[in-house]
Amino acid sequence: MTHTRYAFIKAQWHADIVDRALEGFLQLIPAEHVDVFDVPGAFEMPLLAQELAKTGKYAAVACAAFVVDGGIYRHDFVAQAVVDGLMRAGMDTGVPVLSVSLTPHQYQETEHHNAIYRAHFVKKGREAANAALMITKAREAALAA
Repeated sequence: MTHTRYAFIKAQWHADIVDRALEGFLQLIPAEHVDVFDVPGAFEMPLLAQELAKTGKYAAVACAAFVVDGGIYRHDFVAQAVVDGLMRAGMDTGVPVLSVSLTPHQYQETEHHNAIYRAHFVKKGREAANAALMITKAREAALAA
């Protein structure tokens, strides 16, 4: 692997679950190639992703959050705004911005559900790392052609 740098942004809401995505990401991309940034919640990710992408330091920016129904707001609207913002950040900067933002329909804060989502976030983190590596390779090949 080249010495390409990647950014990983993670929301602090449900950090015990969300942080597992970083664990999965680091299973494929060495920690010394990843800069990690914490933000309060999912809604804060797109702006930081855009700012990091604009620096030109990163081949890709991965963002992880767990958006659940808190009973006060429509979590699906929040999740959609976040994913739209992440896509826009990537399109506006030309740097891939990857989402590991999950919005379960049925989540209860029980140890059983938390264990399921912790394991799922590890898997999703690996998938994001794989996507970051694949898009980096594809873009390098396209630029070399």
